[in-house]
Amino acid sequence: MKQFKKSRIVLSAIMLLTVFGLQCALNIFPESEDIKLGKQLDGEIRKNTKEYPILQNRPDVKDYLTSIGNKILMAPSITKRGIYAYSFEIVNNDSVVNAFATPGGYIYVYTGLLKFIDNEATLAGIVAHEIAHAERRHATTRMTKAYGVQILLGLILGEKPSQVVEITANLFTGLAFLANSRSDETEADEYSIKYLTSTEYYPGAITQFFSKMQANRGGRSGGALERMLSTHPLDADRIAHVNKILTTMGNPTANEANIFSEKYKAFKTKLP
Repeated sequence: MKQFKKSRIVLSAIMLLTVFGLQCALNIFPESEDIKLGKQLDGEIRKNTKEYPILQNRPDVKDYLTSIGNKILMAPSITKRGIYAYSFEIVNNDSVVNAFATPGGYIYVYTGLLKFIDNEATLAGIVAHEIAHAERRHATTRMTKAYGVQILLGLILGEKPSQVVEITANLFTGLAFLANSRSDETEADEYSIKYLTSTEYYPGAITQFFSKMQANRGGRSGGALERMLSTHPLDADRIAHVNKILTTMGNPTANEANIFSEKYKAFKTKLP
């Protein structure tokens, strides 16, 4: 028994040192914890109806968003389809132009964003971007850095079963899961393009969103865009990077056949 305890301590020490040396590059959360965290966060979001009023009794509106998400999830490069929950909800708040993803594939889109954009392909590009955050596990990778290896190692070894509950509460209170880094945003942009190349949508659709964001900075939509810009940093380098990718693809052309502006215009009339 003593030998077993000694071996376990040595193993834990090796794991701790290894992960400590590489923690900036690693995510030591197992995927099962992403799923657990996402489910708990979704529960907290649904309880906080003042801050996150999930649109109710409008299956036509929700189904439209879900159908777009499901098309993207069929992309061959999606690796966690069937593992993560992947659900799509609409937050009924016109004053916020934003979308976000929690661990495990829970995607939320505000009505303010749905009314801000002009075509279905742009919405698909944004949804694909949020799916990328879940697929690339950006939230729990940041948590590995933020909480430190010792705490998370105890969680993984099963020594702190209440830790997930505590972390969930901290995430929800501080909205830390929304604070994407520029490197996370760049990677999510890349994967948004990658996912859309196997769909009916214009793969560079997210650039149309960037253009409208820039055009409205400081204007009437300035306040509404504040949260989006704080959680999804937009700068010249990020835009240039996306355009560079599109150039390597031969600069695909956007047209009505792949952006679906008329179809989207009809959808917007149904929004509450």
